[in-house]
Amino acid sequence: MSSESAAPTSVSTHILDTSVGRPAEGVALTLSVRSGSGGAWTVHGAGKTDVDGRCKDLPALPQGTTHVRIDFETEAYFSSRQHSVNQQAEEQQDAPALRDSGAFFPEVAITFAVKPGEHYHVPLLLNPFGYSVYRGS
Repeated sequence: MSSESAAPTSVSTHILDTSVGRPAEGVALTLSVRSGSGGAWTVHGAGKTDVDGRCKDLPALPQGTTHVRIDFETEAYFSSRQHSVNQQAEEQQDAPALRDSGAFFPEVAITFAVKPGEHYHVPLLLNPFGYSVYRGS
């Protein structure tokens, strides 16, 4: 057995709310895994982002995992921010009026392929009307 295959495969993530330029705290997320592109998804872990928008304590992936999905529950996050955003907009004369009252993306699901023994950091850049992800380091 090579040392590469003996190392655990791991995942971490963080969320930056680009609409306010700050970490998104308290976003619930679920980590699911599968073996092979036709395999069934199995929930493997869950967590919430901390004050820095990070979730660093997700469990190592089981052997044989080939695909990972992270489901971010963004609707609750944006709902909790709604009052704060409305108040800030009223305090700024030139702030645009809030166009919608609900979350346009109530959840964000990111699916990616993994190889044994590597670490995958998957940041989510989030705003009320868009998002972007990438493989970080």
